[in-house]
Amino acid sequence: MAKVLFITAHPLDESQSYSMAVGKAFIDTYKQLHPNDEVVHLDLFKENIPYIDADVFSGWGKLQSGADFSTLTEQEKAKVGRLGELSDQFVDADKYVFVTPLWNFSFPPVMKAYLDAVAVAGKSFKYTEQGPVGLLTDKKALHIQARGGFYSEGPAAELEMGHRYLTAIMQFFGVPSFEGLFVEGHNAVPEKAQEFKEQAIARAKDLAHTF
Repeated sequence: MAKVLFITAHPLDESQSYSMAVGKAFIDTYKQLHPNDEVVHLDLFKENIPYIDADVFSGWGKLQSGADFSTLTEQEKAKVGRLGELSDQFVDADKYVFVTPLWNFSFPPVMKAYLDAVAVAGKSFKYTEQGPVGLLTDKKALHIQARGGFYSEGPAAELEMGHRYLTAIMQFFGVPSFEGLFVEGHNAVPEKAQEFKEQAIARAKDLAHTF
């Protein structure tokens, strides 16, 4: 039995979001094909995802100096404790499905906050004399992304930084298998928007068989 984190970063649901619609098609098909797997949905717009701020640095500093967790302030406890929960959950999972829109050439800020939360030395990677080494070498990941324009090729491809960032961070974590599934062009060619959406949903359902 595998544990799958279905990580969505969109304030809208599948009735209004292309990425969420394709993501739902994928995860619903995956559940049907793998009924014994545990699928956990993390809706990042509804979850408590602390930003790494002064409280977090202060709390981490105290713990690294040997202080007991009980000596942290209430704000430090809440934020540092929650970050620990998120990173432990991430490391414990076997598969990751990220669902995001392309916003201003990247993804919503809450996704970056989440990735910051799980990028923890000693958990998702470690430092060595040869440099950092990823520790998640037995995982696999998928990124489902909606792009209103066309970014798969040509000059626009250089502007897309959401999937490229996720690719870099998965490589940093040592994740050996990372795929991208994109629905794009629905804003650029609105008369074909439904066609593009249906094609992406079909691809998502097919991909669920091999993920």
